[in-house]
Amino acid sequence: MIVVTTPTGQIGRQVLDSLLDAPDETGGIRVIVRDPARLSARVRERVERGDAERGRVEVVQGSHADPAVLKEACAGADRLFWLVPPIPSADSVEGHFRDFTEPLNEVIGSQGVERIVGVSTLGRGVARNAGPVSASLAADEAIAATGVHYRALCPPFLMENLLGQAASIRDTGVFFLALGEDRVLRTCATRDIAATAARLLLDGSWTGYEDVPLVGPDDLSPAGMARIISEVLDRPVRVQRTSSADYRATALRFGASEAWARGLADMVEAQNDLGFYGADVPSTPETAPTGFRRWCEDVLRPAVLA
Repeated sequence: MIVVTTPTGQIGRQVLDSLLDAPDETGGIRVIVRDPARLSARVRERVERGDAERGRVEVVQGSHADPAVLKEACAGADRLFWLVPPIPSADSVEGHFRDFTEPLNEVIGSQGVERIVGVSTLGRGVARNAGPVSASLAADEAIAATGVHYRALCPPFLMENLLGQAASIRDTGVFFLALGEDRVLRTCATRDIAATAARLLLDGSWTGYEDVPLVGPDDLSPAGMARIISEVLDRPVRVQRTSSADYRATALRFGASEAWARGLADMVEAQNDLGFYGADVPSTPETAPTGFRRWCEDVLRPAVLA
């Protein structure tokens, strides 16, 4: 039995779709979801079929930060896809990650979960005072300390982060990044994270704890990203650098708590100062084959033109 958290999120829904394509290998799928109505039609159909059908999907409603919900979902399960969702209203970045990780560690000790595949980030051993990056890396180490078999998926900047700026790209021809125009920013597409997660969840041979880097094939700067977006959209698009203070102010304007906004500002400052998403990071085509141009053609262009 495989448990999937965040099954309606960008990454979790793609993991779930991949698992649904391999019903003979999962032993059944159980999802933890706050609102079952947000599950895809394909998933809801599997839920309605019930236990009699191979490849069934079971639903446990609630948050995976709730110890009782997590315990119910993990009963009889041996594998778990784990992702701590961002909650910008949280009053502490570190506390937010602890609120999810501590119930998980309790479940690991009592429910018999053998393997966990979690979404983390690059930066281990390099990132310091980096807001959500530091909190995510610390959570990995706490999970690994339980002795469970664990794979931490470690991407750099997610290409999908640009989707929130699709309207700005369409209407003004501008997107914003808190990085110098000429500095390399390594990227990864969420579909590659999901594909790697599904592969590991279906493989019962790996043991121990390892980080799995997912670094796309490009060595683009923000200016290089703007050039490719311009070519794909066939219109001029430029990047404008935003400061960490502006980044913080934007987060506050969209309802983030002071602590969360400060954490985001700390994250971009650390990226700029320490370069843990930068040119020195090697690409990993075996885990992250999607190039930025291909992603722009497949994902960004439809979003901008919608």
